[in-house]
Amino acid sequence: MNDRHQAAGWSRALRGWPSALGCLTICLGVFGAGSLRAQLAVRHPEGVTHGFLLLRTLENETLAVGDVIQNSNGDRVTSQVIFHFKDGSVHDERVSYSQKRRFRMLEYRLSQKGPAFKTQSELFINGTSGEVTVHSWDEKGKEKVESSHEKLPADLANGMIPILTKNLPADGSAPTLSLLVATPKPRLTKLEIDREGEDAFGVGGSRRKASRYVLKISIRGVAGIVAPLLGKGPPDIHVWVLEGEAPTLLKSEGPLYEGGPVWRIEQISPEWAKEAK
Repeated sequence: MNDRHQAAGWSRALRGWPSALGCLTICLGVFGAGSLRAQLAVRHPEGVTHGFLLLRTLENETLAVGDVIQNSNGDRVTSQVIFHFKDGSVHDERVSYSQKRRFRMLEYRLSQKGPAFKTQSELFINGTSGEVTVHSWDEKGKEKVESSHEKLPADLANGMIPILTKNLPADGSAPTLSLLVATPKPRLTKLEIDREGEDAFGVGGSRRKASRYVLKISIRGVAGIVAPLLGKGPPDIHVWVLEGEAPTLLKSEGPLYEGGPVWRIEQISPEWAKEAK
């Protein structure tokens, strides 16, 4: 194979990586001690919540309004993030995970449909069986299905980035987790999390500080060497976390799909209708 064909092959293999991130994500039932240590310990257990989100460009143009809805049943938590775009597009991401001592993903689903996305797609991952299925539709509506059974690491972070960034080690160490991407065939990558610094923000006139983290997707092997040369390396993701006894993720900046622009996701408060006089 000549250099041009080899580079083109790696370029195709790099596509689809943001499907693993979704909104700012599998674990098999059998894993070794090293893999167990890679899982993040539960420092702040998750519970029932319903929040409101806003998706905007970096120029502050509003694209979509969303909800984050979370329920817990014992040690099992189910969380959904759904965005409804002005153009009718829908981003729907759901994850179920265990939080018994260490976080472990059980099931993940991501659906992105509508003109806001280059490719209409659905991704399903079963963390118990290792089943992975990717559905995609081309411009003519022709469906393509890729299914496989994978040996998945215990520290896979698909759909769980908002939760995991609130539970980073107290000693300040930077963990490296795993991500499963669809290219469209499943491909494992590494997610490196580093603390960049602090940024100030205000709440009702009160000044606060949030920790800023950078998340880097590391493509291993030959593909990782070729990616920067082709300009196909995934961009960094940034997240801001208010830390303390009850940490919360305040906002994130990054793409939602392969080759997409960097968008900002923030928490918002309800707007009340004015009473008629």
